[in-house]
Amino acid sequence: MQPSETEIEVPFDAALSERYLVYALSTITARSLPDVRDGLKPVHRRLLWAMRLLRLDPTGAYKKSARVVGDVIGKYHPHGDQSVYDAMVRLAQSFALRYPLVDGQGNFGNIDGDNAAAYRYTEARLTAIATQLMAGLDEGTVDFKPTYNGEEEEPEVFPGLFPNLLANGASGIAVGMATSIPPHNVGELIDAAMHLIDNPGAETRDLMDFVAGPDFPTGGLVVDARETILAAYESGRGSFRLRARATQEKEKGGGWDLVVTEIPYGVQKAKLIEQIAELIGNKKLPILADVRDESAEDLRIVLEPRSRTVDPALLLESLYRLTDLEIRFPLNLNVLDQHRTPGVMGLKSCLTAWLSFQIEVLLNRSRTRIAKIEDRLELLDGFLIAYLNLDRVIEIIRTEDEPKAVMMAEFGLTDRQAEAILNMRLRSLRKLEEMEIAKERSSLAKEREELLALVESPRKQRNRLKKDLEGVKAKFADARRTTIEEKPLAARAEIDWSAMIEKEPITVILSARGWIRAMKGHLAAEEFATLKFREGDELWGRPIHAQTTDRILIAGENGRVYTLTGDKLPGGRGFGEPVRLSLDLPAEVEIAAMLVVKPASRLLAASSDGRGFVTSGEAVLAETRKGKQLMNLRPDAKLQVLRLIPEGADAVAVIGDNRKLLVFNLAELPEMGRGSGIQLQRYRDGGLADVTVLTMTDGLSWSMGGDSGRTRSESDLTPWRAIRGASGRMAPLGFPRSNKFQGE
Repeated sequence: MQPSETEIEVPFDAALSERYLVYALSTITARSLPDVRDGLKPVHRRLLWAMRLLRLDPTGAYKKSARVVGDVIGKYHPHGDQSVYDAMVRLAQSFALRYPLVDGQGNFGNIDGDNAAAYRYTEARLTAIATQLMAGLDEGTVDFKPTYNGEEEEPEVFPGLFPNLLANGASGIAVGMATSIPPHNVGELIDAAMHLIDNPGAETRDLMDFVAGPDFPTGGLVVDARETILAAYESGRGSFRLRARATQEKEKGGGWDLVVTEIPYGVQKAKLIEQIAELIGNKKLPILADVRDESAEDLRIVLEPRSRTVDPALLLESLYRLTDLEIRFPLNLNVLDQHRTPGVMGLKSCLTAWLSFQIEVLLNRSRTRIAKIEDRLELLDGFLIAYLNLDRVIEIIRTEDEPKAVMMAEFGLTDRQAEAILNMRLRSLRKLEEMEIAKERSSLAKEREELLALVESPRKQRNRLKKDLEGVKAKFADARRTTIEEKPLAARAEIDWSAMIEKEPITVILSARGWIRAMKGHLAAEEFATLKFREGDELWGRPIHAQTTDRILIAGENGRVYTLTGDKLPGGRGFGEPVRLSLDLPAEVEIAAMLVVKPASRLLAASSDGRGFVTSGEAVLAETRKGKQLMNLRPDAKLQVLRLIPEGADAVAVIGDNRKLLVFNLAELPEMGRGSGIQLQRYRDGGLADVTVLTMTDGLSWSMGGDSGRTRSESDLTPWRAIRGASGRMAPLGFPRSNKFQGE
């Protein structure tokens, strides 16, 4: 099939690449990134421009938001109405913008996260700051461009003297890049800008004497060190640690509550309270009893501790760790420069670019004003000539067929001057009008000279800009809302989470088929026989006594160890739950050991082929359900024993399947976090049956078996003592046939 004249054959990947590049550039430059000069994205700029044309001034009446949205999508921004309305709503939210640009009337959403009412219900008008941002649009300060359909024009950028980019911040995601700029205090920004005008070589460190950090509309505390904030401002990338503001309120009787009055920027209050309530419901923060929302016009979240003895600092620090009462707000000062090129700027380069633009606006305004003054002076000079020759001018107008040409020839008037004289009203011919024209001409001539001097003098431009900035500061500056309060890293030491769990005694029971449960209290040994299990199941090993604050170690025969917390174990009612629901323990792997372990504990690990080593509690405790590998096993070997080493123990006793017993010094074993270990005992046939740790002076004891409850002790172990790795000699008479140490 031959291609038609309108078809072009190109490789698919080249066509796709070219079109995607166009889309990506459009997203970056015309949708997602703000302009460094006015801090606005196109949708926000078009919203404010449309509201200005609708004369929605701060002192005027409100108009329906639907009218504004309709004008924007119809004339300037051909996108979805909901996205445009959402952008307008954000401009009106005092908790989203530090300095709102839209004055909304009606439901414009709230800090709880509730959506605004539909645009047919709400009304809006501009704020004074928005008017300031657009000041000078009629004075030739910026260029205009055609709208998408060429029917109207819109400004390329707003010229107003207001540092909107840093004052209100911005966020957006484009193709391959994003921006995230926190809001700041406008008074501090203007002080920094004026310092930069006087000292162009000032460093970011100097500017931080004025701009200490972000100033969020919802307040809160930035708890980063000054050097951390400085590094972020210098590079344009980083993050700020932002916390809620909470105070302790004491009650009669010694009780107290924590009251949160400010939450981090961008956090929805309703979701935050749900997050805290979920912690309470799941018992992840036992020292917190209740959370209440007592907010009215002011935000107020009340946090009630479990008891008055709870440490307030511990409770607050725990909430900072576990909830959005503390967040990290990213800084990515990625903006479009004056050439509409995207790039990351630091604080200084951002302020410098804005000041350069304001100097350009000042010059454009001055030149436009000079041109208008010169036009007016031309007309005033013509009027003065007419007054000086009034009788002759009247005669020419009455008698000549082409008075315009005659006046131009006789008095040397320009075409505009002659036309203006012909259009004068008769009542303007009075003497008073002549005096007013002379006065106006003198005033305009003086203004023209001042403006020419301003255009030619960079020093005067800087002084004028500083004077204008002082006026903006006096009008819009307000007190800082966010406190900069450095918290040293030492204050964020690891929290002892076990201190938050109610300490209760439990008995941990494991069945042969791997079902685990925790019964309240410490069961006596005689009660173990009364325990019930599922049909065909039975007790595994010996139940262990523990506390809800303990961590329970489960070791698999594959050499992998897993950790469960006592408070998370299933209750004693019923048969419990399969332990493999909580751990990634393969079904074919049998459990080798279950014991209570603390980080300071020491343990002895041994494999069935007679290898072993000493390890620490910290090394065996795992934080995830996947566990961690403790012992590297040889083929056909398995983890046989994992046993706690009692305080004061100094010897190891090993017995093999061949009933040969070996005793050697504990110090001969290395301490390892993971490994295959070293040979404990040498075997010709079989392998290791059991191993234990003892104190040499106490000797070795074992149960005699049966119901007698009698034990036998061997205090002199000299016949079985040898170096590690020896084969040993036959166990003493009466040693259990099971080849297991018991009663130690």
